[in-house]
Amino acid sequence: MSLGTTVGTIGAMLVVLLATAASGQTDEYRVKAAFLYNFAKFVEWPEQAFKSAADPIAICVVGKNPFGGALDQAVIGQAAQGKLFAIRQVSEASQMRTCHILFVSSSERKRLTQIFEGIKNCAVLTVGESDNFTAEGGMVNFRIEEGNIHLQINPDAAAQQQLHISSKLLGLAQVVRKGAP
Repeated sequence: MSLGTTVGTIGAMLVVLLATAASGQTDEYRVKAAFLYNFAKFVEWPEQAFKSAADPIAICVVGKNPFGGALDQAVIGQAAQGKLFAIRQVSEASQMRTCHILFVSSSERKRLTQIFEGIKNCAVLTVGESDNFTAEGGMVNFRIEEGNIHLQINPDAAAQQQLHISSKLLGLAQVVRKGAP
């Protein structure tokens, strides 16, 4: 897939996300699941984030899982950067440290500081859906405003974890530059 096709795909995903935000929670989480898959195409992890070249990209969920089977369906048989995906439910910092993408459910908003501290220096892309997620140090946030979902990205928090977020993805989001732990 060429870069132009990939950028077009994420742009199309944003349009779908905005269009389906008000159509129900099931659709919302199917689109969010597709975004989690696509984020793996636009983030570079340091080499040490993977134990071996064969390691999958681990997408983990902490807290109440709002996806149902949508996350599994979004990544089944898919690959990004030559890697397959593994989906896991996690609860402890030791489990979170082995993730590459960590979706922090809104049920965990009171534990954000503890979660971020527990995965410090572990090259984990944090994605949430809570008010102030990026301002408190999260990297990517799904924010609903007037029935539409918008992306917020904190590139400073990502850089501190040795993650590089593509300018193509940053161009689709509101950039937040505060609260990086």
